[in-house]
Amino acid sequence: MWGMVQFVVFLAAVGYACYLFYQAVYHRYLYLKLGRPVDLKQEARARVKAFLTQTFGQTKLLKDRRSGVMHVVIFYGFIILQLGALDLILLGLFGIRLPVPGFHLFELLQETTIVLVLLAMIYAVYRRYIEKLKRLKRGWKPSIVVFFICSLLLSVLLTLAFHKVREGAVASPFAPVTSLLAASFGDLSAQGAEIGFHLFWWLHLLILLAFLVYVPQSKHFHILTAPVNILLRRQESDHRLSSLSFEDEEAESFGVSRIEEFTRKQLLDLYACVECGRCTHVCPASNTGKLLSPMHLITKLRDHLTEKGAAITSRSPWVPAYMFGGGRSAHAMQPYELAGEWVGQGITDISPTLSLQESAWLPGDRQATELELIGDVITEDELWSCTTCRNCEDQCPVGNEHVDKIIDLRRYLVLTQGSMPHDGQRAMQNIERQGNPWGISRKERANWVKEIDPEGQLHVPHVTENPQFEYLFFVGSMGSYDNRSRKVTRAFVRLMNEAGVNFAILGSEEQNSGDTPRRLGNEYLFQQLCLENIETFRRYNVKKIVTACPHTYNVLKNEYPEYGLEAEVLHHSELLAELVRQGKLKPKHSVVERVVYHDSCYLGRYNGVYDQPRDILRAIPGVELVEMERTRENGMCCGAGGGMMWMEEKAGKRINLARTEQALAVNPTVISSACPYCLTMMEDGTKLKEAESRVQARDIAELLELSVFGDRGVQ
Repeated sequence: MWGMVQFVVFLAAVGYACYLFYQAVYHRYLYLKLGRPVDLKQEARARVKAFLTQTFGQTKLLKDRRSGVMHVVIFYGFIILQLGALDLILLGLFGIRLPVPGFHLFELLQETTIVLVLLAMIYAVYRRYIEKLKRLKRGWKPSIVVFFICSLLLSVLLTLAFHKVREGAVASPFAPVTSLLAASFGDLSAQGAEIGFHLFWWLHLLILLAFLVYVPQSKHFHILTAPVNILLRRQESDHRLSSLSFEDEEAESFGVSRIEEFTRKQLLDLYACVECGRCTHVCPASNTGKLLSPMHLITKLRDHLTEKGAAITSRSPWVPAYMFGGGRSAHAMQPYELAGEWVGQGITDISPTLSLQESAWLPGDRQATELELIGDVITEDELWSCTTCRNCEDQCPVGNEHVDKIIDLRRYLVLTQGSMPHDGQRAMQNIERQGNPWGISRKERANWVKEIDPEGQLHVPHVTENPQFEYLFFVGSMGSYDNRSRKVTRAFVRLMNEAGVNFAILGSEEQNSGDTPRRLGNEYLFQQLCLENIETFRRYNVKKIVTACPHTYNVLKNEYPEYGLEAEVLHHSELLAELVRQGKLKPKHSVVERVVYHDSCYLGRYNGVYDQPRDILRAIPGVELVEMERTRENGMCCGAGGGMMWMEEKAGKRINLARTEQALAVNPTVISSACPYCLTMMEDGTKLKEAESRVQARDIAELLELSVFGDRGVQ
C-alpha cells in the first residue's frame, strides 16, 4: 500500500514540476519570438565543430584555467550523476538498482564524482566569497545555487548510507563515503534506518525538482540555452557587421530602438548569459572607469526583455505564478554620476564600473512598455564607450555577441535620431566631404609622396603609371595625412622597393575605407564609400590589395566582399613576413632593443594575425622580444577602435594610458605595433607617462627598415 501511495505522489510531484518547468521555458520562448527572424546560413560542419569543442571541450572556460577546471568537474560530474539519480529513483520506488555491468565500479564512480563536485563547489565558494573576484556577483542568488547543488549531493550520500544500514550491508571499498557514513549510524535501528532512507530519498527528489523549476528562472537557464547559442553563433573568423538595406523608402527608422527589433539569435544571447563577468573583466572601458560593462549590457537587456515580454504576451516569467507572478515594477537606469577622475586601484580596475551599474539598475515606477531602450535601459554613455575590440566575445564561454548589439543601437542614434557625440560627428562630416576625418582636401591625399621623399628616391607609381601592378597599396587616411603614420608609409614603401614588389597607389582617387563610419553607426556613409571604392578597384583591375592599417584590412577583407569586392587582401605584416621568409628582405643590421609587441584588435582577434608581426621582430638581429601579461588573444585594446580614435574619453582613466602602463611594466625600450591607431595611442601614452625619452613607439615596418638598411636614409 505504501509503495503505491509513494508512486502516485512521486508521479504527481514530478508531473507538476515538469509542468512548471515547461511554463517557465515556454514563456521565455514566446519572448524570444518577439524578435526578428534571422537567416542562419552557415556550413553545418563548422557549427557542429564549434559546438562540440566549446560545449564538451569547454575551450572558452579553460581560458581561465582554475575556474575552467572547476567548471569541467561540475559539468561532467552532473552528466555522470544523472545515472546515479536514476539509480536512486529505481531504488526508492521499486527496491532495485540500475542494471549496469560492473555495478561496484559504477558505485565507486558515483561517489568519486560526488566528492569531486563537492570540492569544486567549495572552491567556487572560495573564489566568490573569500578570494572575492571582482567580476563575480555575491548575494542570495549565487548562494541559492550552491545550496541546491551541495544539498542535492549530500542527500544522495545520506540516502545510500541509510540504505546500507537498513540492508545490513558491510563496508565496501567501492563505496567508501557511504560506508563511512553508514558506520556512523551503526547503532540505528532498522526502523530508524528505513525512516532515514525515505526522508532523504524524498528530500533529494524535492531538491532536484525545485532546482529543475528554478533553472529557467535564473542565470542557470544557460544549461539549456548556452549549447544552442554556441551552435547558432557565427564562427570565430566571422566578425562582419550585418548590413542595412536602404531600398525601402517607407522605412521610418534604421537600427534598433526597441528590444523586439533585435534578432531572435541576439535575444537568445541574453538568456545564455551565465553572469560570470569574464567579458567585463577584459573590457577596456570597464577596466578604466567607463559606464559600459558588457555583462551588465546583456543582463539589463535580458531583464528588459523578460519584463516587456511578460507585458506583451501576458505570460508571467515566474512560476508558480500564484506565488511569484505578482506585478513587479520594471527595472530602469536611475540617475547616476560618472567620475571624471580615475578612482580605481592599480593599472586597471573594474570595481568603479560594477558599483555604478549595480547602484543604478533598479526597479522604477514605470512599466516595461513605457521605457525607452536607449536611455532607460542602455545609456548613450555606454554605447559611446565601446571600442569594438571584441575581447568580451573572445572570453565569453556561451558564445554571446556584444558588439553587434551596440552597433545596432548606435545606428538608430545616428541614422534615425541624428545623435552622436560632437567629436564623432565632426569626423563623420569630414569623411563625407573630404574623405578623411580631419577634413583636409581630397587633392592633398597623395602629397605624402613628395613630402616624405622630396628628392624622389622612392618609386611610388600611380595606378595609371604602372597599370600592370601586382599589389594596390591602399595607404589609408592615417598613412596619407598623419605625420607620424607617414613615416610608417615611407618605411613600408622602401621595403617593398627593396624586395622588388610590383605595386601602385590610387593617389587622390583613394577614399576613406568606411570602417570608422560603420563602427560609429553611419551605415549609409559606409555603404556609399564601399561601393565607390569597389568601383575604383574594378576600373583598375585590382586583384591584390595591401594596407598597413588593420581597420582598413579588416573592412576590405571581410566586409567589402558582401558588396562585390573580389580581391586578395593582405596586411603589411603578412606581406613583410613572407618577403623576409623568402629572403627578398634581409634584416642584417643589428637593432639592439628590448621590444614589447602590442596586438591590434582588428589584426589579432578579428583576423588571427598574431605570429607574422612577431616573426618579423624575431628575424631582426639584436631585438629581444618580450610579452605583456595581456597579450595575443587576450591583449587589451589601445582605445582607438570603434571610432573612438576621433572622440575624447570623458570618464575614468584613458584606455591608451592603461595599455601603455601594461607595456611599461615589462621594461621595454620600444613598444612596437602594426597599426597606425595603436602607434598613435601608444606614443601618446608614453608622453602621458613622461617616458618618451627612454621608450619609443615604433611600427614593425620601421624596425625592419632599420635592420634592412641600417641608418642609411632612415628618417
